[in-house]
Amino acid sequence: MTMLSYMSTSIRRLTISLLLIAAATATQAQVKFFSIQKDSIPMFRGFAVSFDLVGAGMLALSDYGQYEAALRVNLHDEWFPIVEAGLGKATHDDEVTRIYYSTSAPYIKIGVDKNMLKAKHGPNRLYLGLRYGFTSYKLDISRPDFPDPVWKWDTGYGIREASCKYHWAEIVVGIDAKIFGPLHLGWSVRYKQRLAHSEEGGLDKTWYVPGFGTYDTKLGATFNVIIDI
Repeated sequence: MTMLSYMSTSIRRLTISLLLIAAATATQAQVKFFSIQKDSIPMFRGFAVSFDLVGAGMLALSDYGQYEAALRVNLHDEWFPIVEAGLGKATHDDEVTRIYYSTSAPYIKIGVDKNMLKAKHGPNRLYLGLRYGFTSYKLDISRPDFPDPVWKWDTGYGIREASCKYHWAEIVVGIDAKIFGPLHLGWSVRYKQRLAHSEEGGLDKTWYVPGFGTYDTKLGATFNVIIDI
């Protein structure tokens, strides 16, 4: 065997060994992430109900927002399957384009959070989570008649009760802090990404989607009042 072939064989063996070690390490890390810490604490630790104040405040102070409540199950103070549901609404009249937009519909989000703190059973929690969201909604879009500057005919526009569906995903980072007794307050920041959509009438980007936000939304936030039960 020549020196070149010997070196080539050695490099291949080293590469394969490193890949196997990396794969084993990644598998162990994945198993560790998805495993549940073993101790004397029972698996089922109750559940919690919550209400988001940010969406309600936006609805009271702006053209859009939502009422949202959530039910969250506590598994060993580590994993938290959650269902978030609400009613999203928008009534927007653009002063520049004079386009009127209106919609109101329920939505639902399902997902899971993981408590990332080492002290899992403490009173406070740091979450990393995922959500899948869906809504089916109808919308009205209209613009009043006004004369075309060239042809002088009226150029009104309107769509009524256009049927739309929207699917999206969210990555969630949140904090849950105990105040006293069963009362907690929680904050979360969310990155949102559209997965799929269908919009009647040739629409592509409706101005507001219930539960998701405006069409150019990427980041969102919640401030929750939480009651442990």
